[in-house]
Amino acid sequence: MRVLILGSGGREHAIGWKVATSSLLEALFFGPGNAGTSEIGHNVDLNPMDFPAVEDFVRENAINMVVVGPEGPLAGGIVDHFQKAKGLESVAVIGPGKEGAQLESSKKFAKDFMKRHRIPTAKFKSFGKGQVREATAYLKTMKPPYVVKASGLAAGKGVIVTEDYAEADKALRDMIRGAAFGDAGKEVVIEEFLKGVEVSMFAVTDGEAWRLLPSAMDYKRIGDGNTGLNTGGMGAISPVPHVTPEFMEKVKNQVVIPTIRGIQRDGFPYRGFLFFGLMKVQGDPYVIEYNCRLGDPETQIILPLLETDLLHLMDGLANGLLSEIDVALSPRTAATVTLASEGYPSSYEKGKKLTLPELGKANEDQLIFHAGTQRDGEDVVTSGGRVMACVGLGAELEKAVKQAYDLAGKVKFEGKTHRTDIGSV
Repeated sequence: MRVLILGSGGREHAIGWKVATSSLLEALFFGPGNAGTSEIGHNVDLNPMDFPAVEDFVRENAINMVVVGPEGPLAGGIVDHFQKAKGLESVAVIGPGKEGAQLESSKKFAKDFMKRHRIPTAKFKSFGKGQVREATAYLKTMKPPYVVKASGLAAGKGVIVTEDYAEADKALRDMIRGAAFGDAGKEVVIEEFLKGVEVSMFAVTDGEAWRLLPSAMDYKRIGDGNTGLNTGGMGAISPVPHVTPEFMEKVKNQVVIPTIRGIQRDGFPYRGFLFFGLMKVQGDPYVIEYNCRLGDPETQIILPLLETDLLHLMDGLANGLLSEIDVALSPRTAATVTLASEGYPSSYEKGKKLTLPELGKANEDQLIFHAGTQRDGEDVVTSGGRVMACVGLGAELEKAVKQAYDLAGKVKFEGKTHRTDIGSV
């Protein structure tokens, strides 16, 4: 098979790394990719949001499968675009159509979906243009901490959690009026605060059958002890120690199965990955959010634990044969430490030269997945805030974390920063 992976982050590098091990693979392309993906496939100067350009490349290079990494193209309707493209009916595009992608692109859509299908979630109400008065009145009925969310895609930054009513009130006013997060915030969701432990769950589904991938926990805050600004993710572990068999049964019966049935009843096709952002509250799962693709940096640790051929799995997904495929998972543990540029998630400098360790078969317990990197002649330099993920594998969490930090210490570039407590909180 000839495969095109859209995106340029660590998630896309990890997907490509796994796909590259498949006996089904003939050629692998990344659009646009990064310095790491160039070592396992061909980087192409493609903007994932330029659907006609992506279509032209698919036609000219006889691509059989397009794997959509980030949420933007899915929310923008890339799957629908290919379904309407004459002569490309046989091309598999991994991801939901625009309607299904609203589970991520519209928090209002997602919360209404959960309410309609009796999927446990926090109490909420949504408000739009011209409803500032109603929104502030509802906010007054809530207890602190206050949770105010921009309904649309806001690059993971559209959530305000605060003990201060005045701050929450200003946030929702700024959102609805378009002063904060632009169009993404003109519709807001106000919901109750749930106190518990976060868990990330990932499923593969064709809208009928479904298979679960390993659980994961990511660390969003920039600083140790979960302090400081929110980021795209500073590290992750998998599987999650507090995800017990009893909790997993609740997740399957109260969340996953009702979600798949809800998709069927609402009548929108869904062939792709589905992320469940959960909160474990007194032993019970509550859905905080859905994502319609694999997460970052969770992908970098769950795919090394997937023993099933990922390309075979996605091919079965696209062809309605997922029910015939068994997913095998490693009993091991994985951890990743994100190396970031100094100043991230605020302003930071680019173009810092990297020195990377040689990784070979001598140590298969360490992996590097590039994110914000690019090639500058013979050198690899930084090009983003999150530069790369250093992954460690082990029989138990402590060993996996040690491997990840050992690898992180061997990567050198000016201004390198990272958390020192991944796996311990």
